[in-house]
Amino acid sequence: MKIKPGFTLRDVCGEYVIVAEGRENIDFCNIISLNESSAYLWKKVQQKPSFTVEDLAIFLTEEYDVDMETAVADSQKLTEQWLSVGIVDD
Repeated sequence: MKIKPGFTLRDVCGEYVIVAEGRENIDFCNIISLNESSAYLWKKVQQKPSFTVEDLAIFLTEEYDVDMETAVADSQKLTEQWLSVGIVDD
């Protein structure tokens, strides 16, 4: 997977949100907010050419007190959400 061009993480008044840059990405019907752990993962992969669910799980286990099985399940759910809102490509 990879982050689609034109989507950037911003901290707006203490809330993490994904901001669409460029006319083709603008859709004000959906605001994509991220919690602390999903924002952490976005930061880890935003400069990578691609990433996997397993990559995200590894990042979670390195930063948080979570076992690999839980990290993989959480990462899978997160990537499904990112794919469904169109901010990453499979």
